[in-house]
Amino acid sequence: MKISYYPGCTLKYKAKNLETAALASLDALGIEVEEMDRWNCCGAVFSLANDDLIHMVGPVRNLLRAKEQGAEAIVTLCSMCYNTLARANLLMKNDPVKRDTINRFMDDEIDYFGEVEVYHFLNLIKNEIGWEAVQEKVKTPLTDLKVASYYGCTLQRPEEVGIEPIGKFSLMNELFSTLGAEIVTFDGADKCCGSYQVMCEEIGDNNAAAKVLSAASTNGAEALVTSCPLCEFNLGKQQDALLDKGRITETLPTLYFTQLLAISLGIASEELGLELNDAQVAQLLESKKLLVAA
Repeated sequence: MKISYYPGCTLKYKAKNLETAALASLDALGIEVEEMDRWNCCGAVFSLANDDLIHMVGPVRNLLRAKEQGAEAIVTLCSMCYNTLARANLLMKNDPVKRDTINRFMDDEIDYFGEVEVYHFLNLIKNEIGWEAVQEKVKTPLTDLKVASYYGCTLQRPEEVGIEPIGKFSLMNELFSTLGAEIVTFDGADKCCGSYQVMCEEIGDNNAAAKVLSAASTNGAEALVTSCPLCEFNLGKQQDALLDKGRITETLPTLYFTQLLAISLGIASEELGLELNDAQVAQLLESKKLLVAA
């Protein structure tokens, strides 16, 4: 199967640590993906307006780029990108009227009918490799590390494109169990982080993020793990301000699931992009003796 890799905008700048760890992990696992040529922004969110077809052009153009390059599937890392691409793909498969309108609007492009499958990185690992094969590649088990998997809003909703049913967190939890970590369950794994409310409120006023962090900490998590750059910003980058304003009582290291995967596969810490995480992440990993030097 030829798989096109869609990075999305944020992974080339603010969330490079999500991408660099993922690509290093794919190489270690023997999965070959090819970054798409001429990709554009996915649109960031799927438009909920029924007649707002112009906002479908961005994600659909990415899907037809993959088709042009002969790919059978497209894989992405960011929860928001996955959600937007998967929902646009579903529209192009199932709604002939809107599909025709969008294809006619892009009259200088090839027609697209939903031929390319959209995968999230977690589905790709489970379906194309499997947990047993991943376990065989583990060089640095995440022994004695207590992690809480955070899905947020867009990995499971709506259910027709969710990576697994709402309320189940098997993909992340099984991955981390395979890597040797201790799983911490908590009431907040699929709660909103505050999303784009951060654009219209002061840093540190995010009650949604505070509730998620507090729930994970209360249940004994040593790290909160996500796949969304916006979630990581709300839950990670705001923690000092949340602490200063009394909305949380303690901080909690936050990082991407790809970083933990890369650590387990023995990839050097220099390739993890830890400089983009809060300093407490590296401190935690060092205290567990999980970091490997190049």
